[in-house]
Amino acid sequence: MEIKIARKAGFCFGVKRAIDITFNLADEHKEGLCTYGPLIHNPQVVEELERRGVGAVEDLKAPHIRTIIIRTHGVSPRVYAETSKMGYNVIDATCPFVKKAQNFAQILKNEGYQVVIVGDRHHPEVQGLIGFAGGSAVVISDAEQLPELKKKVGIIVQTTQSFDTFKKVVDSVISACREVKIYNTICDFTAQRVKETKELAKTVDLMVIVGGKNSANTNQLVHLSREVCARVHHIETAKELKKAWFKGVKKAGITGGASTPQWIIDDVVKKIREISARR
Repeated sequence: MEIKIARKAGFCFGVKRAIDITFNLADEHKEGLCTYGPLIHNPQVVEELERRGVGAVEDLKAPHIRTIIIRTHGVSPRVYAETSKMGYNVIDATCPFVKKAQNFAQILKNEGYQVVIVGDRHHPEVQGLIGFAGGSAVVISDAEQLPELKKKVGIIVQTTQSFDTFKKVVDSVISACREVKIYNTICDFTAQRVKETKELAKTVDLMVIVGGKNSANTNQLVHLSREVCARVHHIETAKELKKAWFKGVKKAGITGGASTPQWIIDDVVKKIREISARR
């Protein structure tokens, strides 16, 4: 069986930066170090941080906090204000691409635009963006959900959204509004990974997507792969692989989400090679 591994599988720049910051701090701090919410959407990394004494908190009033790390997805201005008021040492590990989206949301609000955010309302990145975009902001995940909008609208997009979804919403807004200002805030790495995954999935009999079940960008890769490949499996670790999946498979493709560590991808590749050798 031929195994084809995506070149851009695994950590993106923003996640690697946050991981490096946090693990370095874990080596320096003995107590009171926390992340605000899970640092990234990968349970195995979050568990490893907990083993090193870095827990994730949602309650900023937790008594043991001394230093708090802002997760890669970013937070709203309210959270920054609260951490400052409480006197915590704040380390901002927000992805630079998310920071750029936050800045554009603030600019659009200040210029009097109603901000439309293309993305998943329940995703922490979008929750943070809403705080920068102001009270009139709306979140749209599908062009068919378009509500009644003001005449002056500014559009940004969750950094891990697909360009196709973004374009469909933009087309609908342009048709409905008189003045529209658009910032394409999709992460470059995400766009490249999506393109590579689509191309890889077309050339194999089976795709294995490795990443957190709660990871938006990983789930996007699963969805895109299923559009062009009949056999697609989403796993978090090599333990989930099943020999039966590979029956009759001549070519298998492997990729991982932006929050997936290389060691997990390596374990998956090793296990698939073992399965292939035993067939």
